[in-house]
Amino acid sequence: MEAGEGGPFGAIIAKDNQIIGRGWNRVTSAKDPTAHAEIEAIRQACQTIDSFSLKGCRIYSSCEPCPMCLAAIYWARLDELIFAATREDAAQAGFDDRILYQQMSIPIDERSLPTKNSGRKIAQAVFKQWIKKIDKIHY
Repeated sequence: MEAGEGGPFGAIIAKDNQIIGRGWNRVTSAKDPTAHAEIEAIRQACQTIDSFSLKGCRIYSSCEPCPMCLAAIYWARLDELIFAATREDAAQAGFDDRILYQQMSIPIDERSLPTKNSGRKIAQAVFKQWIKKIDKIHY
C-alpha cells in the first residue's frame, strides 16, 4: 500500500508453521482486478509446494475476503481462514463488496449484469469428453 502498488490488504499462507505464500493487493499496479492479496498468496503458495491444493495450510488475511477471494480459498482447499478487519470495516474505507454478495444470491435473469446462456450443447459435449478421459487429474 505504501509503495503505491494497491489497496490496504495483505495475506500470508502457512503450512507446518512456515510461511509458504505472501500476497498484497496489486490491483492498480498490476492493472489486474484479480490481483487481490489472497489470490496472490494462493498463487505463490501453490508454486512453493508445487500443487494446486493447499490442503494442510491456513490463510491469514488482513481483511475478510471478498467473494472472489473466498471462492479461491475454497477452491484451493485451505484448512482454515483467519482474518482481521471485517467487510464492514473495508466498506467504510471505500471497498464495499455488498453488491457482489447481493448479485450472487439472485436469479441470473435479475442480475445487473446482462447474462444469457448460449452454446450449451457444445459445452456439454466437452464435459462428456472430460467424463470419459482416463488420464484426467481430479481436482
